[in-house]
Amino acid sequence: MSHASAIVLAAGAGLRFGAQVSKPLNKINSKPVIIYCLEALNAHPGIKNIILVANPANSKGLIAKIRQYRINKISDVVLGGRLRQDSVMNGLKAVPADADLVLIHDGARPFITREMISAALFAAAKDGAAIAAVPVKATVKEVTGHKSQVTSLVIVKRTLERNNLWEAQTPQAFKRELILEAYRRFADTPVTDDAALVEKLGAKVAVVRGAYFNLKITTPEDLVIAQAIAKIQKL
Repeated sequence: MSHASAIVLAAGAGLRFGAQVSKPLNKINSKPVIIYCLEALNAHPGIKNIILVANPANSKGLIAKIRQYRINKISDVVLGGRLRQDSVMNGLKAVPADADLVLIHDGARPFITREMISAALFAAAKDGAAIAAVPVKATVKEVTGHKSQVTSLVIVKRTLERNNLWEAQTPQAFKRELILEAYRRFADTPVTDDAALVEKLGAKVAVVRGAYFNLKITTPEDLVIAQAIAKIQKL
């Protein structure tokens, strides 16, 4: 079996979340947000070690929770950077040299499953890169115009073909040398996920099925939804 390292991102400032407690340490029912995904990764046989990317304000709290919940595959807790790419790069520097695959996951997505992890790792081992994603359910409009805090003049340019649109999630998994090469060449390029940098290399990115419940907690409303999901799934 391939040696896979996981990088879990928990370094964001969480400005849109607006809580006094760091978002990864907020609780879904009785458990911190970050612990849900860490427990799933910790229990997966394909994950050999986990690198947690924190920020100076939450690192001590995260380390305390790691110890409390006995997440024993944590090999490093590193500090993130100004941008998401900087945080991932700091995580990549801590990946062991003998790792074949790197799985990257947003710590704000608590409901990762064993099946998602397995599918992403299998596809990455085969094709080089893989992302979890789900088909877009909403009608999506491409717009043009100007939008600011004062005025908003936005006009529909066209309706996009929904059948060809998928919403990217994490986990995203990559062959180690492929993601390192993507970051070496394009780390300064603004992107919202890691697969976009691999795409710029011209490499193929496979899509594996995510889940609509695999939401990313961004606002306080998302936390309410997450609490309902955890209750329904008895997590």
